[in-house]
Amino acid sequence: MEKIALTAQVREKAGKGVARELRRNARIPAVLYSHGKSMPISMGTKEVATILNTEGGKHALLTLTLQGTKEAAERMALIKDYELDPITNKLMHMDLMEVAMDEKVKVQISIHLTGNSIGVKEGGILQYGLHQVDIECFPQQIPSHFDVDITAVKVNDSLHVRDIKAPEGVKILNDADATIVTIQPPVSAEKLESMLGAGAPAAAGEGEPELVKKPKKEGEADAKAAPAAKGGAAPAKAAAAPAAKAAPKK
Repeated sequence: MEKIALTAQVREKAGKGVARELRRNARIPAVLYSHGKSMPISMGTKEVATILNTEGGKHALLTLTLQGTKEAAERMALIKDYELDPITNKLMHMDLMEVAMDEKVKVQISIHLTGNSIGVKEGGILQYGLHQVDIECFPQQIPSHFDVDITAVKVNDSLHVRDIKAPEGVKILNDADATIVTIQPPVSAEKLESMLGAGAPAAAGEGEPELVKKPKKEGEADAKAAPAAKGGAAPAKAAAAPAAKAAPKK
């Protein structure tokens, strides 16, 4: 387990304005969490970036020296989370978790695949399952990563969580049957052509949608109805003429 020394400054103020000012001065706003409590701190951007860019740096045990506090100046901490700017990819914020050397912690560890799979050499397709696993152990036992050798994996074979060789004292919390990697059989030319043909558009004139008639407006007469056939009876009048009055008797 790698240990890295880092100096942090306790800050009295918090907020977006304070955070922006810290970044302008090449410092990263951060929070140190410890047993339900939190302490706002700041750290040098260059020092933190160096840690994150080293192998296992994200899971390194930090010997944190605090400046500007009356409490214990030295703490042991792990990187809990950090935030990057989605556009510039610059570090924006970081959360640290204080740990005790005699208390177990839960962290996520990355999986590194090693070797060249026999199945891939035969044309198989490597398909990932898990990229990392959850573990529980004492802080000094945290590994930087897990190496998983895929050399002997053939087509239609898989490696699972149970195949990881964890160091003594490290407990993997994931389901033992969870798949890490599998080698899918190669796709034949016939199957590929069939898959591509399945999405081809229908031939002209086939499967064309039926035209939908525009609904008539309320009160609209059937003026557009087809006229009567030639020689047919004339349409009846809407109303009969009123009867003539009888002549008065002389």
